Amino acid sequence: MNYSIETLPTYRIAFARKVGPYGAANYKTMELIKQWAKAKGLFDSSSILLGIPRDNPAITPASDCRYDACIVLSDQDYELDSYIYEEDYEGGTYLIMNVEHTEEGVKQAWSQFPSILEESGYQMEERPIIERYQVKLVQKGYCELCVPVKSL
Repeated sequence: MNYSIETLPTYRIAFARKVGPYGAANYKTMELIKQWAKAKGLFDSSSILLGIPRDNPAITPASDCRYDACIVLSDQDYELDSYIYEEDYEGGTYLIMNVEHTEEGVKQAWSQFPSILEESGYQMEERPIIERYQVKLVQKGYCELCVPVKSL
């Protein structure tokens, strides 16, 4: 699997949050943020969407797991709706895996990143893993799994 190490900037994001087991409902939450962003004129071919699972399901009960579906914002002004939140998501060093944008491709990346970390000389940092969807990349059938890392 192709990967690189990149420093991501701090992103200003708007997001919708789903609480409950990770899975198919994450897709519905992502559709919700996309529809909101389109209605506000914030979604176009240069947009970046993020899927951020905030909890580890091996530790957190599935019913309490939080998933944020986000859009990276420019400095453009917009009005929040009651179900949309905003924050700055701190950047840092990430292992970026180029992934086929299919359910199987994403599952494979999640299962392979520990061995890639082992051979790359990095270890995972205590921040959420991000699924990054750059519209131009998604149109080509790919997305990215971004794993926060630090040198060994």
